[in-house]
Amino acid sequence: MGNCCERAGNFFGPQKNTNVRVSLPAVCFVWQIAMIILFGVFIRYDDESDVRLWIQHKLDHNITSDIENDFYFRYPSFQDVHVMIFVGFGFLMTFLKRYSFGGVGFNFLIAAFGLQWALLMQGWFHSLDLTTGKISIGVESLINADFCCAGSLIAFGALLGKVSPVQLLVVTLFGVTLFAVEEYIILSLLHCRDAGGSMVIHAFGGYYGLAISWVLYRPNLHLSKRLNGSVYHSDVFAMIGTLFLWMFWPSFNSAITDHGDGQHRAAINTYLALASSVLTTVAISSMSQKKGKLDMVHIQNATLAGGVAMGTAAEFMITPYGSLIVGFCTGIISTFGYLFVTPFLERVLKLQDTCGVHNLHAVPGMLGGFIGAIVAAAATEEVYSREGLNIPVCCLFKGFILRFPIWGDPADDNCYDDEVYWEVPEDEETLPPVLEYNNHMIHKHQDISESNFSVEQS
Repeated sequence: MGNCCERAGNFFGPQKNTNVRVSLPAVCFVWQIAMIILFGVFIRYDDESDVRLWIQHKLDHNITSDIENDFYFRYPSFQDVHVMIFVGFGFLMTFLKRYSFGGVGFNFLIAAFGLQWALLMQGWFHSLDLTTGKISIGVESLINADFCCAGSLIAFGALLGKVSPVQLLVVTLFGVTLFAVEEYIILSLLHCRDAGGSMVIHAFGGYYGLAISWVLYRPNLHLSKRLNGSVYHSDVFAMIGTLFLWMFWPSFNSAITDHGDGQHRAAINTYLALASSVLTTVAISSMSQKKGKLDMVHIQNATLAGGVAMGTAAEFMITPYGSLIVGFCTGIISTFGYLFVTPFLERVLKLQDTCGVHNLHAVPGMLGGFIGAIVAAAATEEVYSREGLNIPVCCLFKGFILRFPIWGDPADDNCYDDEVYWEVPEDEETLPPVLEYNNHMIHKHQDISESNFSVEQS
C-alpha cells in the first residue's frame, strides 16, 4: 500500500509550492465569515446565559440565588480544559528543533477555528430545537467544543511538520464534522458512557491522524531527517506542555460528568492513574537503555497514557487500586509503543507518525474503551445501588483530497522547519557545524587564558 500511496503522490504532482499568501488568507476570511453567518442564523444563549430566560428559569424552578447557575459549577473545569487545549497540546508539540512556531502556532489556529465549527456541528446533532431551528449554548457547550477540538489536535500530532496551515484547516473542518457524527453514534445511539473521551476523543483523533498520515506517506522524508529531532531547549518547552496536560487531566475526564459523586470519583481515578503511569514509564524507559538513562520522548508522552485510558471508566466504581492498575499497564504499553511500534509502523506500514499519537492516544484510547466495557459489565446493584445503575472512513478519502498539489505543503526535504511558513528571527539561525565548533573552541581557549591569568594574579 505504501507503493500505491507513492504512485498516487507522483500522480498528483511532486512539485511543492509553499507560498500560501493567497490560499491561507482566503480560507481564513471565507470560513470566518461563514461562521459569523451560521452563528447568526442558528446560535442563541441557553436558559442559563440569556438574561430573560434565566429570570424565568429561576421562577420556574424556585431558585433564589444566581449561584445556582450552571456556570459556577462548570467554569473551573472549562478553564482547565481550555488551558489543556491551547497551552498543553500546543507546547507538547514544540519538541522539534526548528518547528516550535509551527507546533504552538498551528495548534492555536486549529483550536480557534475548530471550537467555532464544533459549537455548530455538536449543536445540530445534540441540542437543535426542531420547533425554532435554533441551537442553545452555555458553558457545557464550550467544554464539549474543546473536547471536539482535541480530536483534531491529536490528529495534528501525527502530521506535525509535514503539512501546510491550509491543509490543517481542512483537516479540522472534516475532523470536527466526523467527530460530531461518531460522538452522536457512540453516545446518543449506542448510549455509551465516555466522560473522558477515551473512545470518542482519543481513539478517534489518533486513528484519524494516522489514516491521513498513511495516505500522505512521504517516501523521501529522510531528506528532512536532520530536523526531525529535538534540542535541549525544545524538549524543555515540550515538557511544559506535558506538565500542563498531566496536572489538568483530572478536570478533562470529570468536566461533563454529573455533579456530585461521579465528578468527584472521576477526578480521583484519573489522578491515581496518571501518577501510576509516570513510574512505569520511567522504569521501562530506563530499562530500555544500556546505562539506564531516561528518554525525554517517553517522559513527555507515555506519562499521560494513564489519563487517556481512564477516560471511559473515570466515573465508574473502578476502585482506587483499579485506577493504579490502569495507569501501571498503560504506562508500560505506551512506552513500549515508542520503543518498538512506531519504528515498525514507519518501516513496514509506511506510516510516519511524528508525535507518536498511536502510542499516547490511539491504543490507550482503545484500551480505555475496553476497560470501561469490562467495568460496566461487572456493575452490580450492591456497588452502585438501584438508582446509580439507572444514570444515563472517510479519513482515507480525506487524505487523498489533501494529496492535491494546491495546499502549499512542504517538500520532503523541507519538512519540520518553521522557515517555510513563519518569519523566523535572524538570531535563531544556526551556524554550520564547522563554524559552530571553531567558535566554541575559540571561546574555550579564551576562558582557559582568563582562568590562568586570574590564578597567577592571586
